[in-house]
Amino acid sequence: MFKKILVANRGEIAARVIRTCQSLGIATVCIYSEADKNAPHVAMADEAYGVGGPKVAESYLNIDKILEIARLSKADAIHPGYGLLSENAEFARRCEEAGIVFIGPSADVISRMGSKIEARNMMEKAGVPVVPGISYPLADAEEAAQAASRIGYPVMLKASAGGGGIGMQIVHSEAELHKAFEGNRKRASDFFGDGAMYVEKVVENPRHIEIQILADSYGNTVYLGERECSIQRRHQKVVEEAPSTYLDELTRGKMGEAAVKAAKSIGYRNAGTIEFLVDENKNFYFLEMNTRLQVEHTITEEITGLDLVAEQLRIAAGHSLNFGQSDVTRDGHAIEVRIYAEDPKTFFPSPGTITTFAIPEGLGIRHELAVQEGSVVTPFYDPMIAKLVVKGKDRGEAIDRLQEALAHYHVQGIKSNIPMLQEVIAHPAFRSGDTTTGFVAKYLRS
Repeated sequence: MFKKILVANRGEIAARVIRTCQSLGIATVCIYSEADKNAPHVAMADEAYGVGGPKVAESYLNIDKILEIARLSKADAIHPGYGLLSENAEFARRCEEAGIVFIGPSADVISRMGSKIEARNMMEKAGVPVVPGISYPLADAEEAAQAASRIGYPVMLKASAGGGGIGMQIVHSEAELHKAFEGNRKRASDFFGDGAMYVEKVVENPRHIEIQILADSYGNTVYLGERECSIQRRHQKVVEEAPSTYLDELTRGKMGEAAVKAAKSIGYRNAGTIEFLVDENKNFYFLEMNTRLQVEHTITEEITGLDLVAEQLRIAAGHSLNFGQSDVTRDGHAIEVRIYAEDPKTFFPSPGTITTFAIPEGLGIRHELAVQEGSVVTPFYDPMIAKLVVKGKDRGEAIDRLQEALAHYHVQGIKSNIPMLQEVIAHPAFRSGDTTTGFVAKYLRS
């Protein structure tokens, strides 16, 4: 096992990785920007190094500086967390060249899965269902219109690179497609350095359901069940739960087997997630693969009893999985909500100083925190400041515990999305399991 790990991230995921390292007796190194010098994760690590200015390009995306700190601190490995450099193939490649273990898949796999178009092609070859659409980059709006007419409107115009809903838009007509194409291509190019676009058929009233997998270097791959991530705003998840109330055991098994097939077809190693869209007839379609730990990995941990970060470290250190598919069990129901520093109505970020931060404690409650009372939420980073995770013996108990916890979760000095989360959890449609990706637009937006 590793002796020292550098965590190339910030906030709650940095703290999460550090906590597991400490439990395993592994020394930790963290990095921090000028804006994060007083962040909680900095105090947790054994060593902490400034990495640059407040903007991510000056700090958390500075590969040269991060590798310099890794060498200076004599770190054996680097855990990238999620976001930032976690799915950056060049970073993984540079780690390998520097003789530092990158805790994740190979640079080649990251590169191939980072292109949604190439990922579609690979999944088609592997026999994994994909959403009807095209699997090549569009030259211009005219070619896009020709493809859309073959597929049939409405279609989803999508950027091949990146995520978070950037460069993505549903269009219902050729005129709308022509109007949307260049703007989305430019946004994708500006954010990801890649303006390649493609189109897929819109899956009506879908569920967004993903499968967590683990794969070692010896050909062993298992799936750890699913997470329902359908409640989203601006194509970004806000509420996740496991297991999904929508899947029957037959569909669950088929999706798990498809996820394993997908991972094996590309020689995947470490923790990864295969995301699917599931339609009203329980047909499922490959959406994308996340070649890293997911924000919502916590709910899988809660119902399986596994520490996914510890499993990541074991695999990266060269160990084989010490359990098989038949050993994976499921216990209870878990729900995670993401606490954002944002206006609950407009979803606009709300930076500022947190003057009050009081969180609930009790049976079945887990917190992953990026802030504390007195923390300054800056405009430089994603506005997620915490995750609240609850577990119950069943979904009803988990919802009850979540409602009670949110009622006693107090954040002042900034706006938060807690009122919006309370509105979601209290809605009869949520209680009944009617949680498609259109939930927010259908039930919360007037």
